[in-house]
Amino acid sequence: QVQLVESGGGLVRTGGSLRLSCAASGDTASIRSMAWYRQTSGNEREVVATITVAAGHTNYDNAVKGRFTISRDNALNTAYLQMNNLKPEDTAVYYCYMTNGFSAYWGQGTQVTVSA
Repeated sequence: QVQLVESGGGLVRTGGSLRLSCAASGDTASIRSMAWYRQTSGNEREVVATITVAAGHTNYDNAVKGRFTISRDNALNTAYLQMNNLKPEDTAVYYCYMTNGFSAYWGQGTQVTVSA
């Protein structure tokens, strides 16, 4: 089992920045990849960015490419999402996700609100 605790959400103005963190505990040695998803009311959860633990390969949704950066600190078992040049359409609940290839683990979600 893996437990995830997120932090770093909040309210920011358009053009501002936020950094989300996701700390994992438990069977962290089994984690193979990490990701950040986001969800707005009435919509499905969508992937924002992914990163592999071993090689650090990343992928981004086109809507955030060039503005968001996903990273991980393997020693701390923590994933990060640096969000720059935030836009009102980035407003959502952001969820951390990790997987060992067999099981999926989710954080509790953190609200990010970008005001115009």
